[in-house]
Amino acid sequence: MSNAEHFRLRPALPEDEDELRQLIQRSARALSAGYYDDAVREAAIVHVFGVDSQLIADGTYFVIDGTAGLLACGGWSRRRTLFGGNQHKSDVDPLLDPAVDAARIRAFFVAPECARRGFGARLMATSAAAAYEAGFRQLELMATLPGVPLYAAYGFVAIEDVTEVVPNGVSIPFVRMRRALLAPHLSRA
Repeated sequence: MSNAEHFRLRPALPEDEDELRQLIQRSARALSAGYYDDAVREAAIVHVFGVDSQLIADGTYFVIDGTAGLLACGGWSRRRTLFGGNQHKSDVDPLLDPAVDAARIRAFFVAPECARRGFGARLMATSAAAAYEAGFRQLELMATLPGVPLYAAYGFVAIEDVTEVVPNGVSIPFVRMRRALLAPHLSRA
């Protein structure tokens, strides 16, 4: 990847779904190594991680692309679902009330070769600003273990350890995190 390459942040589109699936799988396999063993990573990819087409339809899911294709993805939601792709959620996904509920930060994944290059920060700033503009004053997410330090750097605080047991019996540890959303220009607390 050249230093002169230009990157574009844009809303995800339905036609991005196949490439998003590939990006999510590559990211989860590479960036979760050392935090989750192979069985847990693969179970998460099959049963939890994936594209949530509702986020795309709502216009709250974003991608960063370059000449090589999609490099990062992530977004926010005004819906009750806290985490997981289409295969992980129920059919009903009601809207949240911004006066009392926290907007959801959802499905951040970065291509392994693009990790620690600021793509997550761009996606977080865009998501936080959009959630603020929609009236939300809190953000909540379900972090993977490798995501906890990243989200803590953005002011999120762990509120609960969660273990998701997927249909094949594998247990996947996550951390539920929350932060106040004070102003749209703040990507960090």
